[in-house]
Amino acid sequence: MERQIGIRFEGEELAATLHYPRGVEKTGCQNRNSLVIICHGFVGSRIGVDRLFVNTARRLADAGHMVLRFDYAGCGESTGEYGEQSINGMINQTRAVLDYAVSCADVDPQKITLIGHSLGGAVAVLTAVRDKRVKNLVLWSAVGYPFNDIVKLTGRNVYDQAVKEGEADYLGYRFTPAFFESLAQFQPFQEAVKFSGDVLVVHGTSDDVIPVDYAFLYQKVFWMRSESRCDKEIIFQADHTYSSGPERTQLIQRTVEWLDERERLEKEWQHWMI
Repeated sequence: MERQIGIRFEGEELAATLHYPRGVEKTGCQNRNSLVIICHGFVGSRIGVDRLFVNTARRLADAGHMVLRFDYAGCGESTGEYGEQSINGMINQTRAVLDYAVSCADVDPQKITLIGHSLGGAVAVLTAVRDKRVKNLVLWSAVGYPFNDIVKLTGRNVYDQAVKEGEADYLGYRFTPAFFESLAQFQPFQEAVKFSGDVLVVHGTSDDVIPVDYAFLYQKVFWMRSESRCDKEIIFQADHTYSSGPERTQLIQRTVEWLDERERLEKEWQHWMI
């Protein structure tokens, strides 16, 4: 069962889709559910390239998770201007979506996961270190250096034009200097060590947008922590959006298996404590 919703955030409305776990319409949602929130990437949407996030959300719901995917302000069906946003604004939007999900759904507060793709991966990291409600992170082809990575994607000319003229167009989005300035203010690799939960890092070897080396760097940083674990999955020949069938299947299946393993380990720990 899926429901289209709108989440208010500072005068804007964030379009979102809430996926209920399979069988919830029969059980009446009597049990507390694990929650997964999907954070899309740069100039993306909650649908994802080739329906990546739609397929992922439905697969996770079939596996028993409640899933919420949403459009950042100015993206997809949400109101607002994306190019006037900032990284801090995206962090706050993610937390507002988390507020909504926790308040209106029967969610287990100990089973909250953020899945972030590309720039959404960086935003997921930065959100998780600021919001202790996030217990797990799943990073798909995550941005590591927001300013350098996004300027490389848009082209230096877009950034230069924004600085010189006050705005610049990229794929129909109007970007202001403030957007690029905000990218330079955050360093996910430096902040990642502050997150205390478990992490799964996934990257494709054929990603020509964000280097696969970032997966190894993220894992190295997360390994520096005194507790919790970080697992890594490198998918051979997968591109940035996991567009081909076998690689996409591997991505989604590994994510589901990893989340299931988290729940199994938690149950074993509870039994041991008893």
